[in-house]
This record gives sequence, structure tokens and C-alpha cells, in this order.
Amino acid sequence: MPLHTLSTTPIAGQKPGTSGLRKKVTLFAQPAYLENFVQAIFNAVPGLSGATLVLGGDGRYLNERAVQTILKMAAAHGVARVLVGRMGLLSTPAASHLIRRYGAAGAIILSASHNPGGPDGDFGIKFNTANGGPAPEALTDAIYAASQCLSEYRISDAPDLDLNLLGEQRLEAMRVTVLDPVADYAQLMQTLVDFDAIRAWIDAGHRLRLDALHAVGGPYAIRLFEDLLGAQMNSVRNAAPQPDFGGGHPDPNPAHCPELLAAMSGPGAPDFAAAFDGDADRNMILGRDCVLTPSDSLAILAANAELIPQFKGRLRGVARSMPTSRAVDVVAEALGFDCYETPTGWKFFGNLLDAGRIQLCGEESYGTGADHVREKDGVWAALAWLNLLAVRKQSVAEIVHAHWARFGRHFYSRHDYEGLSVQAGEAVMQRVRDQLPSLAGSTLAGLRVRSADDFAYTDPVDGSVSQGQGLRIVFESGERLVLRLSGTGTEGATLRVYLERYVADPALHGQDTQQALAMLIAAGDVLGGIRTLTGREAADVVT
Repeated sequence: MPLHTLSTTPIAGQKPGTSGLRKKVTLFAQPAYLENFVQAIFNAVPGLSGATLVLGGDGRYLNERAVQTILKMAAAHGVARVLVGRMGLLSTPAASHLIRRYGAAGAIILSASHNPGGPDGDFGIKFNTANGGPAPEALTDAIYAASQCLSEYRISDAPDLDLNLLGEQRLEAMRVTVLDPVADYAQLMQTLVDFDAIRAWIDAGHRLRLDALHAVGGPYAIRLFEDLLGAQMNSVRNAAPQPDFGGGHPDPNPAHCPELLAAMSGPGAPDFAAAFDGDADRNMILGRDCVLTPSDSLAILAANAELIPQFKGRLRGVARSMPTSRAVDVVAEALGFDCYETPTGWKFFGNLLDAGRIQLCGEESYGTGADHVREKDGVWAALAWLNLLAVRKQSVAEIVHAHWARFGRHFYSRHDYEGLSVQAGEAVMQRVRDQLPSLAGSTLAGLRVRSADDFAYTDPVDGSVSQGQGLRIVFESGERLVLRLSGTGTEGATLRVYLERYVADPALHGQDTQQALAMLIAAGDVLGGIRTLTGREAADVVT
């Protein structure tokens, strides 16, 4: 079929955020919008001609159409082979694994992660590099620069491929391999955690409930938890991927999973539950009458790493994003391994993982991962937790309370002010930024400030520097307040306020989280003038 070179002009605003380019479906559906960004990838990323690419996404609205377009553009740019998930479906951690297993030059992943889908929802696209991880800032900057000087894009006019048909097909001179999206990933999982111990735990009568939120994690969860581990049929709920995620919000946190929280309440509740987001890289872990914070989940996995085959005898370091609570720092200090603090964004863990400095990492935004891939991995996190339950022979709540008794409790919460005008969000940040030099020694809502800064990160592997990664205020009594604007939204601005208070005394661990953080909440409002500058009396989402 003929290869076409079509004229185009740059489209404003195609700048990737922390996880690629995310915009409204209505924008991506406009003529040349997707094509321009894909052309920018081919212009900016070296070595794609003659190479292997991985392609797939979370199944949200526009996913299938975008996959067909990208296949035709890949063929027009001389890509030798594309590995694509059946029906264009592929979880983000599975895509990372495929890159690494098959020596691909990278992947084009179609997802807006935990953002809503459907015709009025969000769509996203990002490039992952040959190590399996998200493109670093230098490359995303190059992609954006390329998008702003386009005059043409190249594409084949070949007919669409049948992506329901497993096996090899041809598109121009390019081989297209349609894969079972779950098979390679499921094989990997069985090498990382103790499936025999988990299977025995389930056979003993323990019950699971997994919620895929009508997203791509459903097929992975069914294969692993029901087919391979023997959980009861229908342990996995909302398992069929839907273009609009069943009209729901594919974000695994308490605010968006009320049915799951209700199902895990009371003496008749299952023993363990987890939920996964749109592309199955995020997770929420629950026990009966127990909801974990992602920060606690990371810390507890680190403290129990020797019980998980993947880490036995080899955990040398961990990392967390700066806004994530310092619970894992306490574990690292007590057990004698390294702990790194990075900016928000999984790409910042990549160099540390590749250099072997860390084997486990996590973010407060319900992301936990390890060195088996270069992405956070929600399904893996649930398996790792089941491994702990099976070996320790304790409930989720018992493990959590024992951890707090040993290491202390980090009361932690995130307050999101969503849908702000960009001006209002930036006004709050600038107000705080202007006060940073004079904050040390001052008092806010009864708390004395020890230090305040705008977080900057120097990568210990390659020396690259990332500035302006969030505003940190640390108080004399150990509390911490962090403010930043989210980089994962598609409209306006989301102000995130992170609140953390460490309490060593087990007698105080039963406090309500928001009550325990009340003075910090007041300090944040005073410091940022949030009510005045945003007009909001309270946060829209509290997790």
C-alpha cells in the first residue's frame, strides 16, 4: 500500500507531563492531533527504524483507533516489528516487561491511568524507553520540541489489522505480532512471589476480592488470582475492560471505591482486597476493616522483604517520591539499607533501578513497584501482599499494627483541590514560595518551622538536576507539609497538599487520621491562603 507524507502544522500544548501527554478525548479526536504527537516521537527518539516496538493501552475510548493509526505510522517509519496486545490491550507494567523481555527499543503506551474515560473523558499517550521505563525529562522535552516544529507526518494507508487474531501479520514490510497481553506477565509473576504458599493460604479458606474498576487489570487479575491461584470464581469484580470504565472513575483510592470499602467492613468480609487503576499500575490494598495508605504499604513490604522470594537476600535500597511519607525511611534506617527521595514521577526511579541501587520503590499516589519492571505495578503489589499474609499467617490489620508498634505510625493524608483555575493554583504556590526564605523559626498554627525549601533533585547516577519539584515545610516536632501542582490532569489545575505526622507511642496510634493532622491542615491553609485564593472551603478529595 502507498506510504503518504501529509502536511501538518504544530498544535499548541502537546507538552508531556509527569506521565506523558494527557488531554481530553475531544482534543485527541481532532484531525492530526494524535498523528502530530506520534510523529514527534519518531522524530525525537533515535533508533526506531529497523527496531522492535511494543504497543498497547488500557482500552479506554479511542484506544483501538489510536493503535491502528500508530501501527500505520510505525510501518511508514521503517519499524521492523511491533508487539501489540490482543485488541490493543496491554497493562503498563506488562508493556514494560515486554520491552525488557524482547529487547524492544521502547513502547508507545496509550493510557491516562487513573483519569476517567469515555467520549467526554481523558486520553493519554507516552513513550517508554529501552529499559522499560517512562521517557526521562530530556527525551520528553525533545518530543515536545519536535511537536512544535512539524510540517508533515508519515503514515501508510493500509487497511486496519485484525487485532483479535493472535500471531503474526504484515503491515507493509513491518511484522506485527499480536500477543496474549497477560501470558508473559503471568509467567514473570510466578518467578517473583511464592505461589505455592499463597495457593495453600487460599485453599485454607481465605477469601479475596479484587476490583479491576472496569479497566485493563481485569484479565490479569482473573488469570493470576482465579485461574492460577485458585481463588473463588467472581473474586475479581468489574473485570471486563470498558471504554468508559463503566461510567466510573478508575482511581483505586477510598474516595472512588465506596463499594469495595463497604464489602471489606464487618466480620463476614473477605480476608484481603485490592483495586487497580485504568492501566493496572496503581493499587489500593485493604484487609477486613483495614485500609492501607500507599506509604504504609511500601514501608511494610520493605520491612518484610526477606519473606518475598524476589527480594530475599538482595534488598539493598528503596526509594520514595518526595511527597510520600517517610515511613519507609524509618524502616531503611532500622534495617540498614539505603533510602532515596526523588521527585514525583516513576521515571525518576529508573536510573536507581538500572544501577542496582534500589530494588523496591513507591509513591503516595497508590503506586508500588520493584526491579522486575520499570513501572509501578498494581497486580504485583497485591501478589506481594498475599505472599506476606500467607507466610506470616496474620491478617492485614495484624501486620499493620505490628509494624506501627515496631517502627511508629506516620499519620498521612493528601488533600486535593481539583478543577482550580491555573491562576488560582499558581497563586497558592507562589504565595508559599515567596515565604520560603523567612519561614524557618516562624510559627504556623502553633507549629514551629524547622526548614522550608523548593525541592530540587540531583540524580545520583547521571548527575541530572530537576528543579521546582514541590514545596516542603518541616516542623520542629517532626511534622511535614508539602504542596505541589499535579502533573496528571487534563484541565485546569489540581493543588495537592500532603500532610504527615510521626507518632511513636502505640497508645496514640488509634487516633482518627484527620484529627491527628488537624494542626497541619490549619497550618497549610494559613501558609497558602488556600481558602482566600481558591474560594474552596475544603479539599475536594481527601485520601
